[in-house]
Amino acid sequence: MKKHLGILVTGMSALILTAGLAAYAQEGPPPGPPRGEGIMGFEPGFGHGPVVKGVPFSAQTTAETVGVLQDGTHIDRKTTGTFARDSQGRTRREETLPPIAQAGESGTAPHVVFIQDPVAGTHTMLEPDKKIARTETAHGHGHEGGPNAMAQKHGPRADAANVTSEQLGTQTINGVAATGTRTTRTIPVGAIGNDKPIQMVTEKWYSADLQTDVMTKHTNPLMGTTTIQLTNVSREEPAAALFQVPSDYTVKAGHGRGGFGQPAAPPPPPSEQQ
Repeated sequence: MKKHLGILVTGMSALILTAGLAAYAQEGPPPGPPRGEGIMGFEPGFGHGPVVKGVPFSAQTTAETVGVLQDGTHIDRKTTGTFARDSQGRTRREETLPPIAQAGESGTAPHVVFIQDPVAGTHTMLEPDKKIARTETAHGHGHEGGPNAMAQKHGPRADAANVTSEQLGTQTINGVAATGTRTTRTIPVGAIGNDKPIQMVTEKWYSADLQTDVMTKHTNPLMGTTTIQLTNVSREEPAAALFQVPSDYTVKAGHGRGGFGQPAAPPPPPSEQQ
C-alpha cells in the first residue's frame, strides 16, 4: 500500500509541477515573422496556423526527448515519421511512436497518420493497423482544443521581464537555410513554490523558404530536452493520394483519442471494442 501511495504522490507532484511550468510560461516575447505549421503534432500551432499554399515539400521527421531521473537513470524516447505539404496547403503527418509495453511484455509501436485538408475543411486521423479513418470538420476546432487550453485561460502569466530572446543568426540546418532564435523563460523563486529560479530554454530554427521551423530544441528541467527536426527535405509536389483516405478504410466520425493536432495516444488493445 505504501509503495502504491508513493507512486501516486510522485505522479501527482510531477503533474502539478508540469502544469505550473506550462501555465507560467504561456506568455512569451513579441511574435516573430508569420509562421506556418509546426513540425510535429506537439509543436504549437500544428494544423491550426495559417494555411501555407504554393510551398510544397516533404521530409522525414524525428522527435527525441532525453531526460535524467533523480537516481541518474537516463530515458531516451524517439518518435520518427514523415511530413508532407502540397501546393494547396494540405498537410500529412505520419508517425511511428515509441513502443508501448507493460513490465515483462514486448512493446508495439503505434502507427498513426494525421491529414489536415483546408480545401475540404476536414481533419482526419488514420489508423493503418485497423484501416480506420476518423474524420471531423475543421469548423469549431481551433487553438482552444490544445492540451494547455485551461492553463492558457486561467494559469498565471509569465512576466515579460522574465523572458529574454536572442538571435542566433543564419545557419544551414539539415541542408536548409534557417534563422535561429533562442528564448529563455525564467520562473522566479516562489512563483510556483520553487526555492530556486527555473529556466526553460527554447531554440527555434525557422526557414523562410519553407515557411516552417526545421528544428526546435526545448529544454525543460522537469521533462528533459526535446529536439524536433526535419531531415531529407524534398521540394517536389507530394502525391495527391497522400492526402486522401484510402478506399479500403472504414470512415468514422470524430477524432477518437488524442484529438487532432495533438500527440496521439497509442491505439487501444485489440480487445477494446470500436
